[in-house]
Amino acid sequence: MRENVTKDQEIEQTKEDIQLSAKGLFKSIRKFLIELFDFREDTDHQATIEAIKADIPFKGATAWILLFAVFVASIGLNADSTAVVIGAMLISPLMGPILGIGMSFALNDIDTFKKSLLNLGTMIGLSLFASFLFFYFFPLSEDNSELLGRVSPDIRDVLIAFFGGLALMVARTKKGTVASVIFGVAIATALMPPLCTAGYGLAIGNFTYFFGAMYLFIINTIFIALATFLVFKLLRFPMHKYANAAKRKQYSTIATVIGISVMIPAIITFINVLQDTRTNTQINSFIKNEIKGNKSLQLIDWDKNIEKKEIFLNFFNEITEATENDLINELSNTLLYPNIGDFNLSIKGSDTKSFELITYAYKEKREELQESKNIIEGLQKQITSLQETITDLNNRIEQDALNKDQSIIAFSRIAKDAKIRYVDIESIGFSNVLSSKDFIKIDTIPVTTIKWNISLTDSIIKLKERDLRSWLQRELVLDTLFIKREK
Repeated sequence: MRENVTKDQEIEQTKEDIQLSAKGLFKSIRKFLIELFDFREDTDHQATIEAIKADIPFKGATAWILLFAVFVASIGLNADSTAVVIGAMLISPLMGPILGIGMSFALNDIDTFKKSLLNLGTMIGLSLFASFLFFYFFPLSEDNSELLGRVSPDIRDVLIAFFGGLALMVARTKKGTVASVIFGVAIATALMPPLCTAGYGLAIGNFTYFFGAMYLFIINTIFIALATFLVFKLLRFPMHKYANAAKRKQYSTIATVIGISVMIPAIITFINVLQDTRTNTQINSFIKNEIKGNKSLQLIDWDKNIEKKEIFLNFFNEITEATENDLINELSNTLLYPNIGDFNLSIKGSDTKSFELITYAYKEKREELQESKNIIEGLQKQITSLQETITDLNNRIEQDALNKDQSIIAFSRIAKDAKIRYVDIESIGFSNVLSSKDFIKIDTIPVTTIKWNISLTDSIIKLKERDLRSWLQRELVLDTLFIKREK
């Protein structure tokens, strides 16, 4: 009996030891994680506030830096150069007032909020005006990827702005600012390119581009300010002190109301963008899986209208009623496509009753085309053979002329040279004519027959014939040459 009691005690002791060891391990892990992620001790409250306030004012050098950043970003968008656009992000001073807005909410500093809001508004107005002027005088030849990537924000842009803002504020609050983090956030959140894209939209009168780019800029601004607010509250930065208690309470109420007013659009924006992203993803998945994955369907193109909840499908082959019903049933599957189950399908198939008939006709036309090509190739060979025969005959005629009279050079060369020198000649002929003045003595007289362009006057023809006679006499080595004008 005693042995059983002793064994039970040993088992209970072992359990207690295991529990203590587990608790100790849990405490060790908890301590390790706290030391790993706790950054409150490395925070410099006063230096952080002063650094953010120093970046809020917009005047002097900051104004010129903003203008230069605008033009650099605009040139990058114009040239579709990612490297140039990144350079504009790094030198842009837009981040300062946005951080000031987030900090002023967290610290209940109404004066800093006013300054930040005024400077941010001025920066936005100047940026839009400068980019408008640039693209008005140097418009894009075509909409490129750098520009189109800033007119349709999605959930990724919201997350980038929020987490980028968190990273930026953690880096800002650290003793000894981490410059590389600040540069990285400036590139990721991309505040300057959307403003330049909005300016481009104004310059070409495309308000879809303008509102899309401004929407992206507002998303970045709101969620960077929100991240700033959260980090300041998490690190328990001291609230701004006012001498008058009533004034402090009034400003606190104003800051709270404004903060809630900003938070509501931020939450709505996040939900809307998330919803649009899910809808687009499911539409693309439906097209890929149910249509492009079906080998019996020949999709030409497709489009969508999310507001009207419609998907437009254009097929090359005939779409039967049974196929159309299958596609509608697949779309209404709420497990696979919960966001687009109530969308309508607008389907357009081929007017031809049979896809095989189109294929047969296409094949027949290809055979006819190939046969025509063969005929043309045969004719080309015949033409080449005839050209060679003509050239050979011309050579023989010239050789015979040379053999008969060495004073006459190849007529073909004379004719070509004459046409080059006298472009108004329409035809030329040469012959030796037998002539007799006293009807006893017979002479051989070289005669050139010329037909001139009818637009030439008689006086001009005479001048040209005089020059032509001298040239032909030299070429033919003749003492006498008569020119006969052909009507």
